[in-house]
Formats: sequence, structure tokens, C-alpha cells
Amino acid sequence: MSEGHTVTPLRVAVIGGGIAGAGAAFYLAERAEVVLLEAEPTLAYHTTGRSAALLFESYGSPGIRPLTSASRAFFDDPPPGLADFPFLSPRGGMLVGTEQQIGALEQWEADARRQGAWVELLDTDQARRICPALRPDMLAGAVWEPGAADIDVAAVHQAFVRGARRRGAEIRVSSPVTAMEKTDGGWRLWAGDEALTAQVVVNAAGAWGDEIARMAGLDPMGITPMRRTVFMAPGSDEYRSWPLVAGVGMGWYFKPDGIQLLCSLSEENPSAPCDARPEPLDIALAIERINHATTLRIRSVRSSWTGLRTFARDREMVIGFDPRAEGFFWLVGQGGTGIQTSPAAGELTASLVLDSEVSTRLIDHGFDAAVVSPGRFL
Repeated sequence: MSEGHTVTPLRVAVIGGGIAGAGAAFYLAERAEVVLLEAEPTLAYHTTGRSAALLFESYGSPGIRPLTSASRAFFDDPPPGLADFPFLSPRGGMLVGTEQQIGALEQWEADARRQGAWVELLDTDQARRICPALRPDMLAGAVWEPGAADIDVAAVHQAFVRGARRRGAEIRVSSPVTAMEKTDGGWRLWAGDEALTAQVVVNAAGAWGDEIARMAGLDPMGITPMRRTVFMAPGSDEYRSWPLVAGVGMGWYFKPDGIQLLCSLSEENPSAPCDARPEPLDIALAIERINHATTLRIRSVRSSWTGLRTFARDREMVIGFDPRAEGFFWLVGQGGTGIQTSPAAGELTASLVLDSEVSTRLIDHGFDAAVVSPGRFL
């Protein structure tokens, strides 16, 4: 290469301003020209803005867990200038089960240890010392992950946005993508009243991921949005030190949030992409299940909200180029792990888009790109 020759950076359009899109924009913008397009007037309006996130390394599918462990370094020690306050605060996570669920607890513990998560099996007395509200007649054991931590979702998302802008990324809100077409040099997109071009399109549209694919002339990947409702119930100052507690069958969970309790049915009800709203029956069933397993006696709800978590058919993420259309990159299907995997998913996106390979750091964490490749469905 002759002296003084300038290489034009790759132009990448990221569709979606939630945690996946913001994380991808941050990592891509270090070496690419990035524009992020968000349909709503504000970023992180849908699932990201409604997440009650926990860094829970034993949670998630086998392909996802390495991304969670690889993300821990970013949360513990973010790049300079991105974080005003720590992203994590100690919480702990505990899965509990009845006598009939001991096998499920043992399987969870074995799978978690195989993936490198630090967990231990507890008996009834040990679990009740951590959370005294658990009813002993409904409890036969637990899996305890002491290193689980609350994630400040807004702070992490803002850090990605701040970092992306500092690296030159352009971030546009109120810019819904309404049409796309393939060109010789990449893609032409219409966002609002404007047309723009990009060599690579990153589809980080969450519940709308398959709709974006259809605009690109591709058959959908089969991404299913699932409802998840969360509500706040009155709590007590004595609850502050409790961990997140969940049934091992994923039928309910609760965790302290200040002096309130953040609770959920953990439901996964299919939905069309939409601005989801709570269903009273889901809240009532969650209260019934939590009261059955504990002595909390929840009777009232102070606030509630619902988000859409998206899943592929095998419950693994979909990250990578679509072999049917050059320059179309999938970053969807995060399920309930999008926040805790966001740094590694952003890093992975940048390494695949810019280097056509997985970074050594992610490989060292045991990540296998084939598990999340779009090609597995085609």
C-alpha cells in the first residue's frame, strides 16, 4: 500500500436502538462508519427499557453462557469514560425446587459448572438462611450463585451510546426503516423520509427482526416474540439483602428492588411485535405462585409492565451473516439474556463483520459461532 493511501471505512447501518443495537454500534464504530436507526422517538423504548436484568452466569442456553461469562469483564471494568457509576451491584441468585424438582436442580448445577459458572447446591436450611421467606414444606433444595449481580440496564445502554458517538457513530431516533433493496455495493434503506446506503445492514430489531428480513426480501428466520410481565409489590427494608429467588421450573421469580419486591410469572406467551401491556391474569397467577412458595403474602401491586423477549426455534441467539443475502447480518433472538450478553454480542458482531472471524477472547471463553449462525436454519 502506498504511503498516504486512505482506506475508506466500511459503512454499516444498525437497525434497532436497544441494548443489542447500541452494543453493536459501539464495537463497530471503532473501525467502521456506523449509523444506528431507531424507529421510536427514544432509544431502548421496548424490551431493553423494560428489563429487570441480572448477570446470572448459570442462566441461558449452552451457546449463550460463554457470551455471558465473556461479558463480565466489561461490566466489572468498563472502558475509560463510559461509566459514571458501577454497572453491577451484588445480589446473588437462587433457584429453588420441591422434592419432585431435585433432579432439575442437580441438572442445573451440573450444567452450570460445566460452563464454568460458580454455583453450589443447598439444602432446605441453607436456602432459608439466605431467604427466610421460603416455606420449608415447599422447599427441598436450591442452586445458589453468589456472584450473580444486578445490572444497571440504563447505565450500560447509555455507555454504549456514549461510546458509539465518541467513536463517530451517528444515532437517529424517529427513523423507522420502511423499505430496503439490494444494490451492487450493498443496501439502500429508506428511514423516515430519507434514503441512505450501507455496505452492511445489522438487523438488531428485536421482536421486529423477521419484519426487517422481509423488507430485505428474505424469508423470516422464525423469531418468536414472547411476553414477559414484571410488577412491583410492597416490600420491607428487611428484604434488601435477599437475592433473586426463582422456581427452577421458571414459573415465577422475585427479587428486592429497594424496599419493594420486583416479581414475575416468568411467562413466555407468544405475541405479535407490539408495544406490549400487562395482562391482569398473569399478575394474579404470579402472586398465587409466589405466595404458595413463600410467606410473603403479596396482596397488592404498585406498578407493572410487559416486554417482549425474542427466541429462535432452538432458543439460541441468531448472530451472523445471512448466506442468502450478502451484507445482511442477524443480531436477534437474545431471549432473556440480551443485557447480560450485550458486551460480548457487540464484540462478536464487530469481529464477524470487520474481520470475518470470531475474536480469540471469545473463543477462549468457549464460544462456538456455529451454535448461533443463521445458517443452521437454512
